[in-house]
Amino acid sequence: MCKKADKTENPLLSDFNTPFKVPPFQFIDTTHFFPAFIEGMEQENAEIESIVNNPEEPDFKNTILAFDRSGKLLKRISSVFNPLNSAKTNPQMQSIARRIDPLLSRHRDGIYMNGELFSRIRTVYDKRNELGLDSQQMRVLNKYYNDFVRRGSNLPEDQQEKLREINEELSMLSLTYGENLLAETNDNFRLVIEDAADLGGLPESVVKSAEIAAEELNMPDKWLFTLAKPSMIPFLQYAHNRELREKIYTGYFMRGNNDDKNDNKEIIQKLVSLRLQKARLLGYETYADYVIEENMAKTPEAVYEFLYQLWDPAIQLARKEAFEMQRIIEREGGTFKLQSWDWWYYTEKVRKNRYNLDESELKPYFSLTNVRDGMFLVANELYGINLKQRPDIPVYHPDVEAFEVTEADGSHIGILYLDYYPRAGKRVGAWCTTFRSPGWEEEERIHPVVSIVCNFTMPTEETPALLNWDEVLTLFHEFGHALHVLFTEGKFKRTAGEVPRDYVELPSQIMENWAAEPEVLKNYAKHFETAAVIPDALVEKLNNSSLFNKGFETTEYLAASILDMDLHSLTDTLSVDVLSFEDACMNRIGLISEIIPRYRSTYFQHIFSGGYSAGYYVYYWAAQLDADAFLAFKESGDIFNRDLAAKFRKYCLAESGNEEGMVQYIKFRGKEPSVHAMVERMGLNQK
Repeated sequence: MCKKADKTENPLLSDFNTPFKVPPFQFIDTTHFFPAFIEGMEQENAEIESIVNNPEEPDFKNTILAFDRSGKLLKRISSVFNPLNSAKTNPQMQSIARRIDPLLSRHRDGIYMNGELFSRIRTVYDKRNELGLDSQQMRVLNKYYNDFVRRGSNLPEDQQEKLREINEELSMLSLTYGENLLAETNDNFRLVIEDAADLGGLPESVVKSAEIAAEELNMPDKWLFTLAKPSMIPFLQYAHNRELREKIYTGYFMRGNNDDKNDNKEIIQKLVSLRLQKARLLGYETYADYVIEENMAKTPEAVYEFLYQLWDPAIQLARKEAFEMQRIIEREGGTFKLQSWDWWYYTEKVRKNRYNLDESELKPYFSLTNVRDGMFLVANELYGINLKQRPDIPVYHPDVEAFEVTEADGSHIGILYLDYYPRAGKRVGAWCTTFRSPGWEEEERIHPVVSIVCNFTMPTEETPALLNWDEVLTLFHEFGHALHVLFTEGKFKRTAGEVPRDYVELPSQIMENWAAEPEVLKNYAKHFETAAVIPDALVEKLNNSSLFNKGFETTEYLAASILDMDLHSLTDTLSVDVLSFEDACMNRIGLISEIIPRYRSTYFQHIFSGGYSAGYYVYYWAAQLDADAFLAFKESGDIFNRDLAAKFRKYCLAESGNEEGMVQYIKFRGKEPSVHAMVERMGLNQK
């Protein structure tokens, strides 16, 4: 029995007495979370009981609106705990997650399989055409009715109980998968170099970062490389020692596949099997059918057709790239066949030979602070907004920066946190999350608190944090997600900003387009030592190389997307051997041995603990939209066209949840997107 939470002692249960009511991180202790979760669930249960026991005839206000506004406290607790558990976890946080996840699963199922609650919602749904609802009320009603059906409200009691068991087990398996991957990435692999000769080829800044990393672990006169990408990728790009390149890359692609306590293979088999069982209970042939029904694509067949039309040109291009690198190996006297751990190293040689461009030439112009300010400038030019750093706003880690976001007239929009660097307890990759979602309470607007979390190279005593080009694009990308949240409007929690998974990446990916525009580059790409603007010749090299290595990039992404679809299109999972299945999948599509999928099953966090199951394809699906949308700006002759920006903000960001994704897009563009702009940008029309 959990002790009743004391609101006077637990800051999570009181109003946040902070600037803009952000979480009071400085007062929150891990011990506060579990009792707060319990209190949040109890409050929401009481709110549900109030709806169910209302003696009045069910209508939109007393049933749908009341349900939409329920669970406020639990949402607040989750919105603090979940981002911290991804960006700043520890054994205590992980223990809380393991305790609370099954309780939350049961709690959610208890709501969505509450027969009395569903009966009231169905009553309103059945008479929806008689209630005089406006379009947004009708949309939120339809969404909630569909949610309850998809979560098992129409199932007989015995099948509901089975579904509850499945959901609880899925929740715990997904949590364990993510914890295993975190340990495999941050704790269980270290490449420690003791001989300076093994550092041959590495830029001085990379060597210095490795030296600092080793010193932090009390390893003087050594150099430490890890599986964090700011450490691993430069090593793969520049290190002359092929054996060590193989060692670190093997450490990367064997994560979760080492037959130890962090092995993920059995977890994957259980996840895939349980997801299929869930889909079957709910009347779907496969889990992919269940998931994609809610997306723009609608069917797995449409997704496969989309992926396969890109696969052939992508793999042909990748073969040409591999052939060119093999020729370099042979010219240099090598007698080995190009392998996956060689790709980055020889890619750099090709880039240097073909474009006279070394990525290390670019990094001095991409100091993190300048890139950040350039990104903010783009938002100002497009939407008139301003971002001001606020050191008075509490942050959850000393490296985190906080910014107030305001309209041109000074009115408040929200708060943006930027969390840049790797650390123990932070998962890999980059993502955008929220500590408070936008919405309305009565007639008062709730302003969002958004966080962008990255894993960029840390500054040293000699240099600021310097980004590579992929990291520049990553920052712009995640900022696009943040703008989507910051601009979201709509008075219903269920629909405001809620879009299909294959629409989600439109707001993020379109922002990447501005990063490479010369007039944007000139504003932020300035040498960290001299402040000199990036030379025209270097900008030209960067643009000329924009299609470089696209065969590899597209092929590894498509391979992972197809693997995801194949795993979730299974109709029988009883005898799935994860590694054999993966090999068979890659052999079927003809993936070349020099490339492995961007994510192998055992570290495919997107689909096994990140919400993208049967949905990793969405990045390229959304690329159709973002390439076509940016083309509108280019065709207008002004990449900062304020009229177009206002339309994009209104229809594709602020009101994105008002109607289905394509409907909203057409409101902006006037037509469906053409795939041509995406194919051209990806270089798949190269001869």
